[in-house]
Amino acid sequence: MWGIVYLYTRKLILSKVNKIQFIGSSDAKADSKGRVFLPANFRHAMQNAGEESMVMRKDVFQDCLVIYPETIWKEQLATLRTKLSRWNRHEQQIFRQFAADAEILTADTNGRILLPRRYRELVGINMDVRFIGMDDTIEIWAREKVEVPFIAPEEFGTKLEELMETNQENTL
Repeated sequence: MWGIVYLYTRKLILSKVNKIQFIGSSDAKADSKGRVFLPANFRHAMQNAGEESMVMRKDVFQDCLVIYPETIWKEQLATLRTKLSRWNRHEQQIFRQFAADAEILTADTNGRILLPRRYRELVGINMDVRFIGMDDTIEIWAREKVEVPFIAPEEFGTKLEELMETNQENTL
């Protein structure tokens, strides 16, 4: 019985998590204090999903910042926690590093968020930033780092084709 309750509860959590979606990109300028307007389309997506709080951390792999809506952050932490043992020193250090590098964000009444200096320095943000919607998270990049495509268009098409063909074969 408790397994059914767990699955039902997890399904409810996942259905709420899957509601929010950020797509597209938007350029902005940070002021001298590091405040920047969260793009209106991203603010509206947060509001429509009932999200009020956000968590920001540096991306694990890239020189960008990642904003997680609170429910997405909690889901990420829960997923990480289930994969890591509290009784394994190395795994506990991984979890600690992931959680310690995070900061709670709140938008002011004008829709601005503060990018703390230490985060701006970590990823090389001066004033010009680009927000990129990444499905359930938002990335913030120094604009000059994303002026060129992440992958050359020809390579992107080829890699996407290979990936989709592989996934299609796996579902058959």
